[in-house]
Amino acid sequence: MARHSRRESFSDTATSTVCPGTDLLWPFGKLDGLDKDEIRETAYEIFFAACRSSPGFGGRTALTFYSKHNGGDNEGDGLGGGGGSSKGSGFGSLGRKEVVTTPTSRVKRALGLKMLKRSPSRRMTTASGAVSAPSSPGNGSSVGGGSSGHISPGSGFLTVPPSRPRRPLTSAEIMRQQMRVTEQGDTRLRKTLTRTLVGQSGKRAETIILPLELLRHVKTSEFSDVHEYQIWQRRQLKVIEAGLLLHPSIPLEKTNNFAMHLREVIRQSETKPIDTGKTSETMATLCNVVISLACRNTNTAASDVCHWADGYPLNIHLYVALLQSIFDVRDETLVLDEIDELLELMKKTWSMLGITRAMHNLCFTWILFHQYIVTSQMEPDLLGASHAMLAEVANDAKKSDREALYVKLLTSTLASMQGWTEKRLLSYHDYFQRGNVGLIENLLPLALSSSRIVGEDVTISQGSSQEKGDVKLVDSSGERVDYYIRASIKNAFSKVTESMKDKVSATEEGDEAAKMLVDLAKETEDLALRERECFSPILKRWYSVAAGVASVSLHQCYGSVLMQYLAGRSSITKETVEVLQTAGKLEKVLVQMVAQDSEECEDGGKGLVREMVPYEVESIILRLLKQWIDDKLKTVQECLSRAKEAETWNPKSKSEPYAQSAGELMKLANDAIAEFFEVPIGITEDLVHDLAEGLEQLFQEYTTFSYIPTLPPLTRCNRDSKFVKLLKKATPCTASGEDLNSLSGGSLGISDGHHPRPSTSRGTQRLYIRLNTLHFLSSQLHSLNKSLSLNPSVLPATRKRHRERTNSSSSSYFDSTQAGIETAFHHVSEVAAYRLIFLDSYSVFYERLYVGDVANARIKPALRILKQNLTLMTAILADRAQALAMREVMKASFEAVLTILLAGGHSRVFYRADHELIEEDFESLKKVYCTCGEGLISEEVVDREAETVEGVVQLMSQPTEQLVEDFSIATCEASGMGLVGTGQRLPMPPTTGRWNRSDPNTILRVLCYRDDRVANRFLKKSFQLGKRR
Repeated sequence: MARHSRRESFSDTATSTVCPGTDLLWPFGKLDGLDKDEIRETAYEIFFAACRSSPGFGGRTALTFYSKHNGGDNEGDGLGGGGGSSKGSGFGSLGRKEVVTTPTSRVKRALGLKMLKRSPSRRMTTASGAVSAPSSPGNGSSVGGGSSGHISPGSGFLTVPPSRPRRPLTSAEIMRQQMRVTEQGDTRLRKTLTRTLVGQSGKRAETIILPLELLRHVKTSEFSDVHEYQIWQRRQLKVIEAGLLLHPSIPLEKTNNFAMHLREVIRQSETKPIDTGKTSETMATLCNVVISLACRNTNTAASDVCHWADGYPLNIHLYVALLQSIFDVRDETLVLDEIDELLELMKKTWSMLGITRAMHNLCFTWILFHQYIVTSQMEPDLLGASHAMLAEVANDAKKSDREALYVKLLTSTLASMQGWTEKRLLSYHDYFQRGNVGLIENLLPLALSSSRIVGEDVTISQGSSQEKGDVKLVDSSGERVDYYIRASIKNAFSKVTESMKDKVSATEEGDEAAKMLVDLAKETEDLALRERECFSPILKRWYSVAAGVASVSLHQCYGSVLMQYLAGRSSITKETVEVLQTAGKLEKVLVQMVAQDSEECEDGGKGLVREMVPYEVESIILRLLKQWIDDKLKTVQECLSRAKEAETWNPKSKSEPYAQSAGELMKLANDAIAEFFEVPIGITEDLVHDLAEGLEQLFQEYTTFSYIPTLPPLTRCNRDSKFVKLLKKATPCTASGEDLNSLSGGSLGISDGHHPRPSTSRGTQRLYIRLNTLHFLSSQLHSLNKSLSLNPSVLPATRKRHRERTNSSSSSYFDSTQAGIETAFHHVSEVAAYRLIFLDSYSVFYERLYVGDVANARIKPALRILKQNLTLMTAILADRAQALAMREVMKASFEAVLTILLAGGHSRVFYRADHELIEEDFESLKKVYCTCGEGLISEEVVDREAETVEGVVQLMSQPTEQLVEDFSIATCEASGMGLVGTGQRLPMPPTTGRWNRSDPNTILRVLCYRDDRVANRFLKKSFQLGKRR
């Protein structure tokens, strides 16, 4: 038989059509115009016509033939090829009448399918030829061309009483049952073929245009009614249209007149049935154009082959409908024991349908796979049989003489099978549970085989030659199991996180997100354990590190969610630490699984472990904790900045006489330390030091609000002296709103009769608050240091300098700050004292004391004001601050007395006799400090500090001549000039500020305030200082 090329005979019609009731893609293209029942009926007609000369189909001994199982060696080549078997139920060469006793099947045995093991009389017919119907017909569905539908009552099958004689069914009768053809239709087909081919029993099936012959010879009278005939006629015309116009095996030219005429006839038949009588012009035209189109050939050699059913995809739909009949209509999970004989008979249709053995093997593989799916995957043997057939498909795919149509079918069919299997393998956690996990053993080999054929063994080429245009498919079988594991793990993990993913992203902060991450870690560990127990033992047969790969994938999946959770979190919380610690535990479990699963690997699993990017839990916790420390220090810094700008140094309350900013500052520090140790991790000495150092810098900055005022220069002061202005500049509290003019008027220290009021200004009182604040800081630092150093949870330091501090029991975290506070306390105490004496008490000390003459301007009024000021000071200051503050006030008041005596301006003049009164006044001043407070200042301290003043008073008691002599000697000694010669002048001694009775400058000042002749003459002669006015 002449063959013809079909390189351009098919169009890409394999659209994504899904088989009904499944998610399996139909791989054989879409066939428009014919439904599945019409394809099934047409397939049976073709089958019957091709087998018409075989026993049971109208050939010899048609009514006396029975299935033969007694021997013979007619074997087909290839599984499912239809070859007979010595033990099979094939047809014998003589067609002798025998009963099946021990039915076997070479095909079923090769495919691993079990025999039905029914009684020899399981398929019986009455002696008169009526066939008994199956008790519960099934449903053999096939998209676009498979048999389908249940057998309905009255559809042509006759139920014969069991009392009638019965015989085994012939293959023809079995096929009629399987194809669900009514007895009436079968009889009509037999009669028509007998009439049509009378005297032509040797005519080949491929030379017959079956639907045309049926239209010519089947009459309306052979149907129960006209409507039934019209439906039948319409089907035959649609088959002709599909085979010759829509899907011709040889492409049609657009201008083909026969095709145009055929379309017109078919279009007219849609409104009115065709008259098939012998005299009908329409029928004559139809016969002419159909024969002309069907008998076309691509080569010039004469051929009587008709091409009306061998165009793709019509031929494949028809052939798949035939193959579908091998499944028992009573239980569609089972394959008939007569499959060998049925396949051998189907082989006779190959020439009509243009089917090759490779196409048959491919279609047979697919219908086994399809049947496994449509029967709810109840029979794994069908899947195994499909896998066995893939070996035949693989051999066919390696041949070099493949046609383009076969390559197209191979690609689409394997893609359909692979797509369905991989959909489940890529999410095997969803499709397989403990009860059916064993199905993976059947599904995975099929997926790998189909993948290997498509990706490794098949080179698609147009035609048999390896010419330009070849397409090499990429190998998709390598590491497939690895890919399945990773994909399914990812999908399973996504299912676990799907319900909580929105909540995690919506809850950026708080406990909710952390709780979900902790729960997710537990679910991830459970998933890993289930993987190792259920799936890995099966998958290890194909991939030795299956459990390890699953653990790596889970590690990556959870790591991605963990990083998403940590993104944007710049500080640490208890919840974050819990999440990280849980993640660390999960990581250890997964790494252990990888190690255990990779013991037999060459690299010991190092390659897999390298894929596991560490979570670095410890470093992340450390980084977040350091960031947390920085954030806390920044908060304290902000508090400090606010204090610098707005602190008024008013007491926080009566019970808390320190600055409010200090309370806020220490509260923030205490809270930070408390929260620091509440973080549930191992706190090392290094981290404690980091926090303490940051706090100490801030505390040191806070203690710098202090300074000391400068002294005025030496001058013989007058009324417009700049002394007051200099003191004003020295005051640190410019926000007090005080006016020195009002102070000079004594507004704060004016005596109201015998009830003097204290002259302490608000600025000085604020300095007292600063002193309290410094003491408050000092006491709080002791508390903070205890909290940091005595916490039992602190781990040893890792840095050397911190280890040295730990080994030193006497050191404190805030030693530098404490030293700074002590210095600041002395500075502020000194400033407060000088402000109290030189500014606040200006009107009673410098402005009044000894002004005019000593007798009328004694110190008593000043002492009354001083006592009031000291009482107020001790009321404001904390107990620990009072002693130092009192000592500084004493020193300032003694300095004020010295200033009055030695730099009191032109309004003061002292005589030698005044020293007794002055000495008496100074003793009264000393007594104030000895008696003010209980033991704040001891008499020894008062006497020691008073030595300088007493020395000056002693100078004032000396005669002027003695003073001049002492001054000359002291000046010469200080300058190193020796004795003063004739014509030489004494140098002016510098003002050192360190006044004492042996200081030349001090003696000179006593002489300046001595109003007598000797003093005036000496000063005029030596320094050109005029006498006092």
